[in-house]
Amino acid sequence: MSRYDSRSGDSTSYRDRRSDSGFGGASSTYTSSKKDNDGNESSSSPRKLDLDGLTPFEKNFYVESPVVAAMTDAEVDEYRKLREITVEGRDIPKPVKSFRDVGFPDYVLEEIKKAGFTEPTPIQSQGWPMALRGRDLIGIAETGSGKTLSYLLPAIVHVNAQPILSHGDGPIVLVLAPTRELAVQIQQEASKFGSSSKIKSTCIYGGVPKGPQVRDLQKGVEIVIATPGRLIDMMESHNTNLRRVTYLVLDEADRMLDMGFDPQIRKIVSHIRPDRQTLYWSATWPKEVEQLSKKFLYNPYKVIIGSSDLKANRAIRQIVEVISESQKYNKLVKLLEDIMDGSRILVFLDTKKGCDQITRQLRMDGWPALSIHGDKSQAERDWVLSEFRSGKSPIMTATDVAARGLDVKDVMYVINYDFPGSLEDYVHRIGRTGRAGAKGTAYTFFTVANARFAKELVNILQEAGQKVSSELASMGRSTAPPPPGLGGFRDRGSRRGWN
Repeated sequence: MSRYDSRSGDSTSYRDRRSDSGFGGASSTYTSSKKDNDGNESSSSPRKLDLDGLTPFEKNFYVESPVVAAMTDAEVDEYRKLREITVEGRDIPKPVKSFRDVGFPDYVLEEIKKAGFTEPTPIQSQGWPMALRGRDLIGIAETGSGKTLSYLLPAIVHVNAQPILSHGDGPIVLVLAPTRELAVQIQQEASKFGSSSKIKSTCIYGGVPKGPQVRDLQKGVEIVIATPGRLIDMMESHNTNLRRVTYLVLDEADRMLDMGFDPQIRKIVSHIRPDRQTLYWSATWPKEVEQLSKKFLYNPYKVIIGSSDLKANRAIRQIVEVISESQKYNKLVKLLEDIMDGSRILVFLDTKKGCDQITRQLRMDGWPALSIHGDKSQAERDWVLSEFRSGKSPIMTATDVAARGLDVKDVMYVINYDFPGSLEDYVHRIGRTGRAGAKGTAYTFFTVANARFAKELVNILQEAGQKVSSELASMGRSTAPPPPGLGGFRDRGSRRGWN
């Protein structure tokens, strides 16, 4: 039985989902340190929040296991150094080395075992104790690091400790994601790990009929995973509300800002109770992301895996070739002839039109290719992903709609047919391979039109221990890095249609 099975009070008012276990503890009161008008901590005295009519809730569930408690400070420092874990904040819990040390219930541990996981990833090792303490959390880790379960498993613990939903209640957990693909994948994980305790979840995103989503919301679901635009639509049409949300996750916050969702995020958060727990996840830490975190988070823990500086996964072999625009297609075909062995190959292009044109040409030349981008219907996108995952169509061309959150196992090769409009997108495109400890290879076609990115690209390659061609190195020495707004975030209005 889990250490969290200490729930007291009226058993009928809480989530009695299994006969042998549950989560939680006594309800908490609402006091915390004051903040000034900018959201900065100003003292440790209690602050008064407007919580009239809100249901009390519990959010601190962490009980340190004897194994973890026995770790000395020197052992903790050595473990964090070995796994490249950097932490900031007050009263930071020690990392856990095994799933048993976290204290998850047996049915969650069984799902972890079924998934083939042998030990927590670095972000899980440190992030789980932080999240289970009920404090706000900033997590910075590269794609494929296991961050989804870093917030979903504590979310299940959190939900099971709360009073059951009443008629008309909205969700307890809200996860905001930038794209439909990422939202769907998160919901799949939520269903897998939440089914044992009968936790219901749904996915709210645009591009599909609202009917099924509305019905899910009206029936009552504990976890909602949503893209910002469709969620606001559901709120304004009174199909859901956020009064019961006590656990808020912003996944890929940098991507959401890149896509121009800042106003929508602020609007959504303004409808959520102020004493919520907020978990803020990002792969990079630009100023825009940091500034937004200061608005929404109070006294947070911060955990960084590796470095907050932009860098590529070292498990990925990166090959960058400087060529002309006219050479690209012939180079792509030759490359496919060399590497095509049934493995999944993801080809990135910069525009929807280019994506369709190259896919059409590849199919005319006999290559099993399909495409995915924001103009495709959701049904078509789901079908393409299914064909790609199954290996029936091992080549998939894509715009950046698939660059983040796309979790397809065994993608062996990524090809950047067009170089992306930012170095962040480059890192996350190639991050579709080399996931969960696997190896992968990324090929990039680099032209003189991309020269402004050469210097920073060389830095990324060198940091990851990759070879740099003489042509690219020369280009990097002779060009200045992109000015702010070109090397980092794109034009924020350019991708709004993806939601």
